[in-house]
Amino acid sequence: MPSLETSLEIDFHSETYKDAYSRINAIVIEGEQEAHENYIKLAELLPEDKEQLIRLSKMESRHKKGFEACGRNLEVTPDLEFARKFFSGLHQNFQDAAAEGGIVTCLLIQALIIECFAIAAYNIYIPVADDFARKITEGVVKDEYSHLNYGEVWLKNHFEESKAEFEEANRQNLPIVWRMLNEVEKDASVLGMEKESLVEDFMIQYGEALSNIGFTTRDIMRMSAYGLAAA
Repeated sequence: MPSLETSLEIDFHSETYKDAYSRINAIVIEGEQEAHENYIKLAELLPEDKEQLIRLSKMESRHKKGFEACGRNLEVTPDLEFARKFFSGLHQNFQDAAAEGGIVTCLLIQALIIECFAIAAYNIYIPVADDFARKITEGVVKDEYSHLNYGEVWLKNHFEESKAEFEEANRQNLPIVWRMLNEVEKDASVLGMEKESLVEDFMIQYGEALSNIGFTTRDIMRMSAYGLAAA
Protein backbone atom coordinates (compact mmCIF):
# COMPACT_ATOMS: atom_id res chain seq x y z
CA MET A 1 0.00 0.00 0.00
CA PRO A 2 1.27 3.49 -0.81
CA SER A 3 2.58 5.44 2.15
CA LEU A 4 1.33 8.79 3.32
CA GLU A 5 4.50 10.27 1.86
CA THR A 6 3.28 9.22 -1.59
CA SER A 7 0.44 11.73 -1.41
CA LEU A 8 2.96 14.52 -0.87
CA GLU A 9 4.41 13.78 -4.31
CA ILE A 10 1.04 14.01 -6.07
CA ASP A 11 0.02 17.30 -7.67
CA PHE A 12 -3.69 17.34 -6.84
CA HIS A 13 -4.22 20.38 -9.06
CA SER A 14 -2.52 19.16 -12.24
CA GLU A 15 -4.75 18.71 -15.28
CA THR A 16 -3.75 15.04 -15.50
CA TYR A 17 -4.82 14.41 -11.91
CA LYS A 18 -8.05 16.37 -12.22
CA ASP A 19 -8.97 14.56 -15.45
CA ALA A 20 -8.55 11.14 -13.81
CA TYR A 21 -10.26 12.39 -10.64
CA SER A 22 -13.32 13.46 -12.64
CA ARG A 23 -14.01 9.79 -13.36
CA ILE A 24 -12.92 8.29 -10.02
CA ASN A 25 -14.91 10.89 -8.08
CA ALA A 26 -17.94 10.21 -10.29
CA ILE A 27 -17.62 6.47 -9.62
CA VAL A 28 -17.75 6.91 -5.84
CA ILE A 29 -20.63 9.41 -6.11
CA GLU A 30 -22.60 7.08 -8.38
CA GLY A 31 -21.67 4.08 -6.23
CA GLU A 32 -23.15 5.74 -3.17
CA GLN A 33 -26.27 6.74 -5.16
CA GLU A 34 -26.69 3.16 -6.38
CA ALA A 35 -26.30 1.93 -2.81
CA HIS A 36 -28.88 4.44 -1.56
CA GLU A 37 -31.43 3.22 -4.12
CA ASN A 38 -30.56 -0.45 -3.61
CA TYR A 39 -31.12 -0.32 0.15
CA ILE A 40 -34.50 1.33 -0.40
CA LYS A 41 -35.43 -1.53 -2.73
CA LEU A 42 -34.14 -4.08 -0.20
CA ALA A 43 -36.35 -2.42 2.42
CA GLU A 44 -39.33 -3.26 0.21
CA LEU A 45 -38.16 -6.85 -0.20
CA LEU A 46 -37.35 -7.28 3.52
CA PRO A 47 -40.09 -5.37 5.37
CA GLU A 48 -39.05 -6.92 8.70
CA ASP A 49 -35.72 -5.06 8.35
CA LYS A 50 -37.17 -1.94 6.76
CA GLU A 51 -36.10 0.49 9.49
CA GLN A 52 -32.48 -0.71 9.45
CA LEU A 53 -32.28 -0.73 5.64
CA ILE A 54 -33.72 2.76 5.32
CA ARG A 55 -31.12 3.91 7.84
CA LEU A 56 -28.37 2.38 5.67
CA SER A 57 -29.81 4.07 2.58
CA LYS A 58 -29.68 7.46 4.32
CA MET A 59 -26.06 6.87 5.30
CA GLU A 60 -25.20 6.20 1.65
CA SER A 61 -26.90 9.45 0.66
CA ARG A 62 -24.73 11.34 3.17
CA HIS A 63 -21.63 9.65 1.75
CA LYS A 64 -22.61 10.82 -1.72
CA LYS A 65 -22.78 14.42 -0.50
CA GLY A 66 -19.36 14.05 1.12
CA PHE A 67 -17.78 12.85 -2.11
CA GLU A 68 -19.50 15.61 -4.07
CA ALA A 69 -17.78 18.04 -1.70
CA CYS A 70 -14.43 16.34 -2.43
CA GLY A 71 -14.88 17.10 -6.13
CA ARG A 72 -15.81 20.70 -5.47
CA ASN A 73 -12.77 21.07 -3.22
CA LEU A 74 -10.50 20.23 -6.17
CA GLU A 75 -12.70 22.17 -8.61
CA VAL A 76 -13.46 18.99 -10.55
CA THR A 77 -16.75 18.21 -12.30
CA PRO A 78 -17.52 14.49 -11.92
CA ASP A 79 -18.15 12.56 -15.14
CA LEU A 80 -21.41 11.00 -13.99
CA GLU A 81 -22.31 9.64 -17.42
CA PHE A 82 -19.11 7.58 -17.36
CA ALA A 83 -19.93 6.39 -13.83
CA ARG A 84 -23.45 5.26 -14.72
CA LYS A 85 -22.05 3.18 -17.57
CA PHE A 86 -19.36 1.86 -15.21
CA PHE A 87 -22.01 0.48 -12.82
CA SER A 88 -24.50 -0.56 -15.52
CA GLY A 89 -23.76 -4.29 -15.30
CA LEU A 90 -24.27 -4.59 -11.55
CA HIS A 91 -27.15 -2.09 -11.71
CA GLN A 92 -29.08 -4.13 -14.28
CA ASN A 93 -28.44 -7.42 -12.49
CA PHE A 94 -29.69 -5.93 -9.21
CA GLN A 95 -32.83 -4.56 -10.90
CA ASP A 96 -33.55 -7.89 -12.60
CA ALA A 97 -33.08 -9.81 -9.34
CA ALA A 98 -35.26 -7.36 -7.38
CA ALA A 99 -38.06 -7.68 -9.94
CA GLU A 100 -38.02 -11.44 -9.37
CA GLY A 101 -37.81 -11.16 -5.58
CA GLY A 102 -34.24 -12.49 -5.59
CA ILE A 103 -33.26 -11.21 -2.16
CA VAL A 104 -30.09 -13.32 -1.99
CA THR A 105 -28.80 -12.02 -5.33
CA CYS A 106 -29.67 -8.42 -4.38
CA LEU A 107 -27.80 -8.78 -1.08
CA LEU A 108 -24.78 -10.33 -2.77
CA ILE A 109 -24.58 -7.47 -5.28
CA GLN A 110 -25.14 -4.60 -2.86
CA ALA A 111 -24.19 -5.73 0.64
CA LEU A 112 -21.19 -7.82 -0.41
CA ILE A 113 -19.80 -7.01 -3.87
CA ILE A 114 -20.43 -3.25 -3.96
CA GLU A 115 -19.53 -2.78 -0.28
CA CYS A 116 -16.32 -4.83 -0.59
CA PHE A 117 -15.44 -2.94 -3.78
CA ALA A 118 -15.99 0.36 -1.97
CA ILE A 119 -14.04 -0.65 1.14
CA ALA A 120 -11.09 -1.84 -0.98
CA ALA A 121 -11.08 1.36 -3.04
CA TYR A 122 -11.34 3.60 0.03
CA ASN A 123 -8.64 1.69 1.91
CA ILE A 124 -6.22 2.12 -1.01
CA TYR A 125 -7.24 5.73 -1.64
CA ILE A 126 -6.93 7.10 1.91
CA PRO A 127 -3.08 7.09 2.05
CA VAL A 128 -2.84 8.99 -1.26
CA ALA A 129 -5.80 11.35 -0.91
CA ASP A 130 -5.68 15.10 -0.45
CA ASP A 131 -6.28 16.17 3.16
CA PHE A 132 -9.94 17.11 2.64
CA ALA A 133 -10.84 13.89 0.83
CA ARG A 134 -8.91 11.78 3.33
CA LYS A 135 -11.02 13.01 6.24
CA ILE A 136 -14.25 12.40 4.31
CA THR A 137 -13.19 8.93 3.15
CA GLU A 138 -12.00 7.79 6.59
CA GLY A 139 -15.47 8.54 7.95
CA VAL A 140 -17.21 6.78 5.09
CA VAL A 141 -15.21 3.55 5.24
CA LYS A 142 -16.20 2.99 8.88
CA ASP A 143 -19.85 3.07 7.83
CA GLU A 144 -19.31 0.70 4.92
CA TYR A 145 -18.13 -2.05 7.26
CA SER A 146 -21.49 -1.88 9.07
CA HIS A 147 -23.31 -2.22 5.74
CA LEU A 148 -21.19 -5.24 4.84
CA ASN A 149 -22.02 -6.70 8.24
CA TYR A 150 -25.78 -6.46 7.57
CA GLY A 151 -25.45 -8.60 4.46
CA GLU A 152 -23.18 -11.10 6.17
CA VAL A 153 -25.54 -11.58 9.11
CA TRP A 154 -28.67 -12.00 6.96
CA LEU A 155 -26.99 -14.46 4.59
CA LYS A 156 -25.46 -16.40 7.49
CA ASN A 157 -28.89 -16.73 9.10
CA HIS A 158 -30.34 -18.03 5.81
CA PHE A 159 -27.24 -19.91 4.67
CA GLU A 160 -28.61 -23.34 3.73
CA GLU A 161 -31.66 -22.14 1.81
CA SER A 162 -29.78 -19.34 0.04
CA LYS A 163 -26.53 -21.14 -0.82
CA ALA A 164 -27.50 -22.26 -4.35
CA GLU A 165 -28.81 -18.82 -5.38
CA PHE A 166 -25.78 -17.17 -3.79
CA GLU A 167 -23.31 -19.32 -5.74
CA GLU A 168 -25.12 -18.63 -9.01
CA ALA A 169 -25.21 -14.88 -8.28
CA ASN A 170 -21.49 -14.97 -7.46
CA ARG A 171 -20.81 -16.73 -10.77
CA GLN A 172 -22.73 -14.07 -12.70
CA ASN A 173 -21.56 -10.93 -10.91
CA LEU A 174 -17.97 -11.42 -9.75
CA PRO A 175 -16.55 -11.30 -13.30
CA ILE A 176 -18.15 -7.85 -13.65
CA VAL A 177 -15.97 -6.61 -10.77
CA TRP A 178 -12.80 -7.62 -12.55
CA ARG A 179 -13.94 -5.82 -15.72
CA MET A 180 -14.68 -2.73 -13.63
CA LEU A 181 -11.21 -2.83 -12.06
CA ASN A 182 -9.61 -3.13 -15.49
CA GLU A 183 -11.65 -0.21 -16.80
CA VAL A 184 -10.51 2.10 -14.00
CA GLU A 185 -6.89 0.92 -13.79
CA LYS A 186 -5.25 3.88 -15.56
CA ASP A 187 -7.22 6.58 -13.76
CA ALA A 188 -6.68 4.91 -10.39
CA SER A 189 -2.94 4.74 -11.05
CA VAL A 190 -2.83 8.51 -11.68
CA LEU A 191 -4.34 8.94 -8.20
CA GLY A 192 -1.64 6.67 -6.71
CA MET A 193 -3.86 3.58 -6.46
CA GLU A 194 -2.39 0.46 -8.07
CA LYS A 195 -4.71 -2.19 -9.48
CA GLU A 196 -2.85 -5.03 -7.77
CA SER A 197 -3.53 -3.43 -4.38
CA LEU A 198 -7.20 -2.91 -5.23
CA VAL A 199 -7.58 -6.54 -6.33
CA GLU A 200 -5.79 -7.80 -3.23
CA ASP A 201 -7.86 -5.72 -0.82
CA PHE A 202 -11.12 -6.67 -2.55
CA MET A 203 -10.20 -10.36 -2.40
CA ILE A 204 -9.44 -10.07 1.32
CA GLN A 205 -12.72 -8.25 2.10
CA TYR A 206 -14.82 -10.57 -0.07
CA GLY A 207 -13.15 -13.73 1.22
CA GLU A 208 -13.69 -12.67 4.83
CA ALA A 209 -17.34 -11.93 4.09
CA LEU A 210 -17.83 -15.38 2.52
CA SER A 211 -16.15 -16.98 5.53
CA ASN A 212 -18.39 -15.08 7.95
CA ILE A 213 -21.46 -16.25 6.04
CA GLY A 214 -20.42 -19.88 6.40
CA PHE A 215 -18.53 -20.91 3.28
CA THR A 216 -15.49 -23.17 3.66
CA THR A 217 -11.99 -22.17 2.59
CA ARG A 218 -12.32 -24.49 -0.40
CA ASP A 219 -15.64 -22.84 -1.35
CA ILE A 220 -14.11 -19.38 -1.01
CA MET A 221 -11.14 -20.21 -3.24
CA ARG A 222 -13.45 -21.65 -5.89
CA MET A 223 -15.97 -18.81 -5.74
CA SER A 224 -13.34 -16.05 -5.66
CA ALA A 225 -11.73 -17.38 -8.84
CA TYR A 226 -14.66 -16.53 -11.13
CA GLY A 227 -13.49 -14.04 -13.69
CA LEU A 228 -10.20 -13.47 -11.87
CA ALA A 229 -8.22 -14.50 -14.94
CA ALA A 230 -9.48 -11.34 -16.59
CA ALA A 231 -8.20 -9.12 -13.78
